[in-house]
Amino acid sequence: MKSPYRRSGQKDGGQRPLPATGPDDAAPKRFKDKSRFAPKPKKEKPKPPEDCDVLYGIHSVHEALANPARKHHRLLATENGLLRLSEDLTLPIQAEVVKPDAINALLPADAVHQGVYLETFRLPLMRLEAVPQDRIIVALDQVTDPHNVGAILRSAAAFGVGALLTTFRNSPEVSGVLAKAASGALEHVPIVGVTNLGRALASLQEEGFLLVGLDSEATEEFHDLPLRMPLVLVLGAEGKGLRQSTRALCNHLARLELPGAIRSLNVSNAAAISLYAVSRGLKGG
Repeated sequence: MKSPYRRSGQKDGGQRPLPATGPDDAAPKRFKDKSRFAPKPKKEKPKPPEDCDVLYGIHSVHEALANPARKHHRLLATENGLLRLSEDLTLPIQAEVVKPDAINALLPADAVHQGVYLETFRLPLMRLEAVPQDRIIVALDQVTDPHNVGAILRSAAAFGVGALLTTFRNSPEVSGVLAKAASGALEHVPIVGVTNLGRALASLQEEGFLLVGLDSEATEEFHDLPLRMPLVLVLGAEGKGLRQSTRALCNHLARLELPGAIRSLNVSNAAAISLYAVSRGLKGG
């Protein structure tokens, strides 16, 4: 009997070809189509408008919401955060109630937001010529750490400082970190931004301001200074202190008399003590 697989002229026992296959009998694919398992592209986080400050933390957000000069863009709060904000405040903007993770996703990993997040339009800067003459002014000479600047603002608010003078360059942005450290003081201490600190200080000096620079190596002590208003307290960067050009402009360079082994302080701590010393000195205390 002839083999059904043998070709014409092929003897039994020869190589037998496989049966012919049709298009429906194609060999199965070795690899599955994995396109449907590919990760979905991540959605970009919505960015706040360029002229908005991002604030977080109960005190910072509460004080911003209580400031009638502020206009707000967006408020996110957890249920607990919203309760804390609303205890003594009628909210000027409707809050989006969210889970903590929704706020976490919008902030750096180490941000302590306490369940509140606010996008609020930036307050206008005070003009140099509008600086009040009946209140102490604080000037910062290249203090760049936002934690320090925020803490200085907090002390400035506590002592009723009329304005904080700083440069556009070599100074931190008004970010959530700075605002958190300021603990609401952004709403109470106007900021004056200038291009050149030296020219700004010279201009204030011409207007009759007394310039007092803080210097741990100065020969004068704060309690010996003949203080008067109007007055600018000038603080230098931590480590570097006041630049030589700034030192040369000051009417007085004074130190804090410290009895302990450490003769210098963090600039924000030094600012608080200096403001107390100046305030007492102006009152004759």
